[in-house]
Amino acid sequence: FWMSVLTDIKARGTEDILITATDNLNGFTDTIKTIFPNSVTQICVVHQIRNSCRYVVWKDKKEFSSDMKQIYTAPTKEAAKAALKDFKIKWDSKYSYAIRSWENNWDELTVFFDFPIEIRTIIYTTNLIENLNGKIRKYTKNKLSFPTDEAVMKSVFLAINESTKKWTMPIRNWGVILNQFLAIFENRIKL
Repeated sequence: FWMSVLTDIKARGTEDILITATDNLNGFTDTIKTIFPNSVTQICVVHQIRNSCRYVVWKDKKEFSSDMKQIYTAPTKEAAKAALKDFKIKWDSKYSYAIRSWENNWDELTVFFDFPIEIRTIIYTTNLIENLNGKIRKYTKNKLSFPTDEAVMKSVFLAINESTKKWTMPIRNWGVILNQFLAIFENRIKL
């Protein structure tokens, strides 16, 4: 499935994707790397946090979450690795699955550390796109079926059109962020 979606995106003219943020769906990251080999993929840290906390008992959740926060809020990748080590020492005997998940996905979970702080806040999570998807679902969920593909497209268009009316706040420090992207990806960005 992912191969056909990304192949279609490339066929429609997309030459390069600089950074992707995914929720770690099976095969998605590998497919991205196959179609767009220069792209870097960041796994959504928010999804990782939720998945890590899924099996933590209620009485441990606050302390566990606080300790885990030291990983993804660290100033550098090296500091994050040290925080993961401390996290593992404290919690591995009780919640080894959560620790293993961080370790197994480490390279894709820590991509955002390779970028300046302003860019990190944009790429560490998929929540923005999930919010938009939720608004689209709101417009389409009451319909059991659509008479044509065009009807679906119109409904999605209207949902996106309504959502964008609320997008009045500019991205904080966009000028700085754009300049950082231009410096990091100078040969790959076309303005």
